Amino acid sequence: MAFGRTSLGSTATGGRAIGAGGQRPLSDINVTPLVDVMLVLLVIFIITAPLMASSIKLDLPRSDAGQPADTPKFVSLAVDAQGKVFLNDQAVSVEELAAGLEKAAAANRDTEVQLRADQTVPYGKVVELMGIANKAGLSRIGFVTEAPATRKP
Repeated sequence: MAFGRTSLGSTATGGRAIGAGGQRPLSDINVTPLVDVMLVLLVIFIITAPLMASSIKLDLPRSDAGQPADTPKFVSLAVDAQGKVFLNDQAVSVEELAAGLEKAAAANRDTEVQLRADQTVPYGKVVELMGIANKAGLSRIGFVTEAPATRKP
């Protein structure tokens, strides 16, 4: 006496007979054609999606306001280990520094001061230079540092 199912799905032990042959049809779904169609659709969408993003043709008006070539203005202010002050890489006195910063502020109020100071410069000197820049009308101050050296194993 054999147990289990035959290749067409009927039981070998005398289950209910369906139809004239007494065997049930298989109800498995073949997914291979479905996967093939889905892959073809995926490839079509991958190819056509970039083309659809720029499908609108416009004739945009021209303007001089806010050109991409406009770079933010900045002045470089540096202090070396001896306390000597440099404005745009030129050694200056405190009076010349104030005059140079006032001139930069008169040209553009959004000018940024990029401050570089040696590690050994006292904090008071850095604050003094920040005060001179602020008094000249430049309130945007950026501190420039170096990234730490990476160690190789």
